[in-house]
Amino acid sequence: MQKVIIFILMLSTAFVSAQNVVTDSQTYSAQQLIEDILIDSNCITNVQVTNVIGGNFGSTDKSYGYFDASGTTFPFQSGIVLSTGRLNNVNGPNTTLSDDNATNWLGDSDLETALNENNTTNATVIEFQFTATTTQISFNYIFASEEYQEGNSNTCQYSDLFGFLIRESGQLDYQNIALVPETQTPVKVTTVHPAIPGGCPAENQFYFGSWNNTTSPINFNGQTKVLSANAITTPNTTYQVKLVIADEQNYRYDSAVFLEAGSFELTTDLGPNLLSDTNNALCPNSSVTLDAFQSGNNTYAWFKDNVLLTSENNATLIAQESGVYNVEVTLENGCISYGQLIIEQQAPLNVSNTTLLQCDLDPDGITYFNLLEANIAITNGDNSLSIDGYYTSQTDAEQQINTITNPDNYQNTTTNQIIFAVITSNQSSCTTLSEITLSTANNTLPTYTVETCDDTVIDGYSTFNLNTIVTQIQTEVPTNATITFYSTLDNAFAESNPLPINFENTQQDMQTIIVRVKTDTNDCYALTEVQLDVLNTPMILANENISYCPDNYPENITLEGGILNDAPNNYNYQWLLNGVDINLNTASINVNQTGTYTVVISNPNGCSNTRDITVTTAQVPIIENIDVSEQTTNNTITVNLSNTGSFEFSLDTISFQNSNQFLNIPAGIHTVYVRESNGCGLIQQTIAILGFPKYFTPNGDIYNQYWKPVGITPDFNANLDIKIFDRYGKLLYVITPEAQGWDGTLNGQPLPTSDYWYQLQLKDGVVVKGHFTLKR
Repeated sequence: MQKVIIFILMLSTAFVSAQNVVTDSQTYSAQQLIEDILIDSNCITNVQVTNVIGGNFGSTDKSYGYFDASGTTFPFQSGIVLSTGRLNNVNGPNTTLSDDNATNWLGDSDLETALNENNTTNATVIEFQFTATTTQISFNYIFASEEYQEGNSNTCQYSDLFGFLIRESGQLDYQNIALVPETQTPVKVTTVHPAIPGGCPAENQFYFGSWNNTTSPINFNGQTKVLSANAITTPNTTYQVKLVIADEQNYRYDSAVFLEAGSFELTTDLGPNLLSDTNNALCPNSSVTLDAFQSGNNTYAWFKDNVLLTSENNATLIAQESGVYNVEVTLENGCISYGQLIIEQQAPLNVSNTTLLQCDLDPDGITYFNLLEANIAITNGDNSLSIDGYYTSQTDAEQQINTITNPDNYQNTTTNQIIFAVITSNQSSCTTLSEITLSTANNTLPTYTVETCDDTVIDGYSTFNLNTIVTQIQTEVPTNATITFYSTLDNAFAESNPLPINFENTQQDMQTIIVRVKTDTNDCYALTEVQLDVLNTPMILANENISYCPDNYPENITLEGGILNDAPNNYNYQWLLNGVDINLNTASINVNQTGTYTVVISNPNGCSNTRDITVTTAQVPIIENIDVSEQTTNNTITVNLSNTGSFEFSLDTISFQNSNQFLNIPAGIHTVYVRESNGCGLIQQTIAILGFPKYFTPNGDIYNQYWKPVGITPDFNANLDIKIFDRYGKLLYVITPEAQGWDGTLNGQPLPTSDYWYQLQLKDGVVVKGHFTLKR
């Protein structure tokens, strides 16, 4: 019974081991790992390991060694592995954290320089030399790391470093060939990963292999796909290679790089794989030339999907189908250089042929098309497809020559003409053709006329409500049709610059516009013309204000309708007072009542214009006072009113003026007149300007016989006593207001020619003095 149990345990252990990668640090030396495991080829010569560095974990464990993946799901069957931790921790399954350190385990400065990084530690290094016999070598590898953490933003930030550094012997600078394909980007956790939700977008996701669960054959959280390191070499030249991997910053979360056994070989570069995931797959109905040429007397053998193509023995091969293409180039020295290219073929672009239905004003079938309207139909709305051009023949489209330069306004040359569109995928750059059939609609609509009256500015321009014609058109076209107006036929064809429903004509008096009717399937149903007519509106005077003089009541004033540039009898009239019809319909009316009179003037075409005449009671002026400036060289009169309005003024019935001030007025009695500017409400007031004659001539004739101040009457300046003195101050005479004046005598005796003086005191107490001349 005990033997049975032991046998079962042995089977179980063997089964578990068969499911996981198993490492071996003891069987092979570093020289054997490189020369016999990694390279294993007589065509790569002078292989010599020159330096090895790794973690010191005792005599039975290292940080590098051989691995066997036979019977596992790991992509390589065997090879060598370099780790930043214990080699034993590389073995699957992925159930523990590989997180090792060792005494005095330092980083690598060459790796830091090549990757422009710093602070490396725990570096595992194998350096070796070899002599190339051809122009290119390559080997396959997989990078795996505990720092791949699914759903964790640490994946976006942290990565251990590794490099495959190569240089010609004697040179100082290394070149790193562990790069993301077709880039100069080093392969790291942070440069090859899928999107991390809430962390970072994907980086080179196509080259990421998998997140590893607890059944993974290796003890790392994630890994890349199989990648290839390639180097251009010069035949018969010795090269130094440094395989190096290191932790960054600290020893935590180890990483490893697996190199496939026997993959270090002479290679022929056939170019990058043509894959759908990298958007460079082979386009439908196209081909690619694979070129394996190498100088020398070489032979070529081509394979497709591991089947020898017996008739293909040239350096080039034209591939038209998807598959795995391999080439073996047998060199003059008997060595074989291997090349491989994987070709996938893009699915045909999802495009369609379509028909554009356009309207035609006449039945000849020749009209204008907007080819851009076909874009959605021919691409089936796929935004990843773009239209590269339109062509009148398939040959032109295939060669992409003679492109149509005005696709938004293209006039067909024949009925049902076929146009060819070149469609390109924005992702793969593949192209294909679609056909656009240009068809014309045979539906007809009548022409329409819309009339509107000229607006308040009589200039031949007005605003048309196009909805009035829409309702008419709707009875002639299919249900749910779209009706759109355009100023020109070109705009209607191109469906550009549609007119607003409330449209002001841009051509004076009359303008023809185009209406385009589209069905609910976006096809043109019909085109027709709409004539816009601006009807004449009566030209009339502006609104007016008129005052009615109450002094004249019940006399009438005449209000005119105000027609300009035409005979008044050519129009109809309606008069309203304060908004109420007063049943008068003549060109003018007589009124004696105040209020707002509105006249609506219509012409025979139904257009009308309106003006208001406001009749108000004329204001009667009220004199508040009259200021008189007298006894000066410029006597003035200023009339001040207590009410405001439009008034005019006159002095002594001389012509009226708008100013209320009179200048240079002679002394004497004057009458001031004020009236409303239309002559209504005349009032008057008499004023006096006091003045003193400069001389008098009492010679017995009838002129200037008496001297008396001017402006003195019983009503003005009364009760003034004017005293006359000779030059010696002797009082000669006292003139009273009612007196005729002084006759130039004293006690009946004439006084001689001389100057005499007067003196008087005004009622405000002011004493006025002066002199005058008596002439004999």
